[in-house]
Amino acid sequence: MSRTALRICPLCEATCGLTLTIEGTRVTHARGDRDDVFSRGFICPKGASFGAVDSDPDRLRTPLVRRDGELREATWEEAFDAVAAGVRPVVERHGPNSVGVVLGNPNVHTMAGALYPAVLLAGLGTRSVFTASTVDQMPKHVSSGLLFGDANAIPVPDLDRTDHLLLIGANPLESNGSLCTAPDFPGKLKALKARGGTLVVIDPRRTRTAKLADRHIAVRPGTDALLLAAMAWVLYDEGLVEPTPHVQGVEELAAELREFTPEAVAEACDVEAGVIRTLARELAAAPTAAVYGRIGSCTVPHGTLASWLVDVLNILTGNLDRPGGALFPQAATDKAPRPAGPGRGFDLGRWHSRVSRHPEAKGELPLSALAEEIDTATEEGEPVRALIAVAANPVLSAPDGDRLDKALDSLDFMVSVDPYLNETSRHADVVLPPPPPSQSPHHDFAFNTFAVRNQVRYTRPAIPLEPGRMAETEILARLTLAVTGMHGADPAAVDGMVIDQTLGKAVEEPHSPVHGGDPRELAGLLTGDTGPERRLDMMLRLGPYGDGFGTRPDGLSLEKLLAHPHGIDLGPLRPRLPQPLKTRSGQVELLPGPIADDLPRLRAALAERPEGLVLVGRRHLRSNNSWMHNVPALTGGSNRCTLHIHPEDAERLGVKSAEPVRVKGAGGEVTVEAEVTDTVRRGVVSLPHGWGHDRPGTRLSHASTDPGVNVNQLLDGRLLDPLSGNAVLNGVPVEVAPGTAPESPTVTEKLTALT
Repeated sequence: MSRTALRICPLCEATCGLTLTIEGTRVTHARGDRDDVFSRGFICPKGASFGAVDSDPDRLRTPLVRRDGELREATWEEAFDAVAAGVRPVVERHGPNSVGVVLGNPNVHTMAGALYPAVLLAGLGTRSVFTASTVDQMPKHVSSGLLFGDANAIPVPDLDRTDHLLLIGANPLESNGSLCTAPDFPGKLKALKARGGTLVVIDPRRTRTAKLADRHIAVRPGTDALLLAAMAWVLYDEGLVEPTPHVQGVEELAAELREFTPEAVAEACDVEAGVIRTLARELAAAPTAAVYGRIGSCTVPHGTLASWLVDVLNILTGNLDRPGGALFPQAATDKAPRPAGPGRGFDLGRWHSRVSRHPEAKGELPLSALAEEIDTATEEGEPVRALIAVAANPVLSAPDGDRLDKALDSLDFMVSVDPYLNETSRHADVVLPPPPPSQSPHHDFAFNTFAVRNQVRYTRPAIPLEPGRMAETEILARLTLAVTGMHGADPAAVDGMVIDQTLGKAVEEPHSPVHGGDPRELAGLLTGDTGPERRLDMMLRLGPYGDGFGTRPDGLSLEKLLAHPHGIDLGPLRPRLPQPLKTRSGQVELLPGPIADDLPRLRAALAERPEGLVLVGRRHLRSNNSWMHNVPALTGGSNRCTLHIHPEDAERLGVKSAEPVRVKGAGGEVTVEAEVTDTVRRGVVSLPHGWGHDRPGTRLSHASTDPGVNVNQLLDGRLLDPLSGNAVLNGVPVEVAPGTAPESPTVTEKLTALT
């Protein structure tokens, strides 16, 4: 007999509400939850395939421990014993920085990934921290930190009310949005046009989003910052600057931009000067407008400057922090708003990587530097000798996976928290598999801070945890205890410690709703069936909409949220400045020192002209990085690993559709099928990321049948945005030539790879 259950989809940043059909202990169908306060029934192919993702037979069911060189099934007790025995000696012998921690993108899609890594890192005390952020959005964090004093204060476009939306390096019809949580992003863009608004897309590819636009500008890859700087110059030159309040540095910025005229940048960007002027004038003339940039403008040589200039344009046109512009969301689990005023500010380079001396950003080192931090000896400090990878597959996501592949084999010890034996976890000495998403609770701690409408939702597990499984929250709690010298302690102690520390600080803060209270009494008021639920209850009650532990009876608590299974709508985004600012001045600092110091590098780019072809990435609606390629329902069709190349470039090089082509970059060479298409501009080729499932020792039976190639193998990891440490993945020079198809693996070789 079937039943239904609600679940928030964890498969991309849109966070849509789902209604699951369950037969026994298996999800047999998923549809959009029409009553969800945020997504209103919208669903994409990934959400519709929730059941197939959830029940993938290649998901690991029990821990694996390496014995005699082979990964074998083990009990949870044996697995955590092995973790403690493998990591603690490394810490005690070589210090905490000899243990590296890699956090992958899926962490922000789970409650466990939101609640426990910070505790793990604090307990270890390591500075060898690497995350997916430095192959994605770190430039936006850095620019926001420098502008607003808080690296997580990222304004989002007010999609439902804006009159003019300019997208640069973003393709939300394929990605469903990123750093902008918006269910049914396509519907919101169509609604913008239906109410008479304007959509402008700047992208070297004619993406599905670009096809919807009123104006598509096929900019030369990597020149985003030059184009945006010229638009800002036009605003000054034509007297169109009407800045947002609470901003300092407006006049100083004008002087810094004087060389970035439309005529000066036109050739480098391959965009006519008149077009650039029109873009700026239309932006300034719109009743309300928002500029939004994403991964295409982040993963370039001037990624931080481009991210900064996105907000500069919003600020100079007065569209930052106003309805219809770009506003700061207020998540229900945010800390209670503090009074406006000067803060601690944001600093870069508080420490550096050991080998190449890359500065930290937001407490992280570049993921591109992970291999050299393992395999290169220096006189300064210890190399990374042990690695903890949580929901991370850097062999595919970081540049030069071949080098990292070898480096991982040289580690003294490695533990991976992952549901699959993939290209990275196959190197681990211990693999700790979390349960499928249907057996886990869900609340979007991270993505609600980027939501285009304030709301709060929580779903408990749709299916009880099956025998032999361990909740992901307990896995990470036990892992934290095992690597910090407290192996064997009650995992509930981790949640208890966090609750005690949080409430202890809250009662001492004058602006807190529980100021002067007793932390123990407050802890006794928390509800929830588990430690993570009690922590969620605490955050809700202390947060901006919370009940303040009874001081605001109409406020939020876990109990109230559970009574609203489709969520609680908290209203549209509202102007919040200057309250979110944490700069030392208490103002938006429009021209921070590190930005000003990097502008000469952008001026030098005015004279740069790429020779030959350059590479850009590509996103598929049915993929999320390397996650989905083992699910048959989400592969095939347009979701394929092919090289897009313009017809004129293909004819010049002798490349034909459906035939193999060799692509060579600084980091290596791959052979892939060509797809001749005019959706890429001349001089540009495009490969999707997340592929390359052809390494032995994995258990990805479907993905290995059509593995594709690893686009990041074309990179050697030396190209970084210096301010953020973000890898340069777009606008990279490559050589392309007709190739010969690699020999197909034999049946024996395929079986060997699977085992």
